[in-house]
Amino acid sequence: MKDFLGVLQLLKRFGIYVYTGNRKDDIDMVQSEVKDLYDNGLLMKEDYLKAVLILRSEASKM
Repeated sequence: MKDFLGVLQLLKRFGIYVYTGNRKDDIDMVQSEVKDLYDNGLLMKEDYLKAVLILRSEASKM
């Protein structure tokens, strides 16, 4: 997982597809989904932290 697309691929492994047509809304929704997966014990801490850093980086580019 190296970029936003990698985070989306991670979510696809869990059957979660995110596309709203608005980049900012996509990032917000992906952040929420990643947090939910981590809170429910489905995502390892390392993957969660990496995804959060990538999403924050993407959000700062907006």
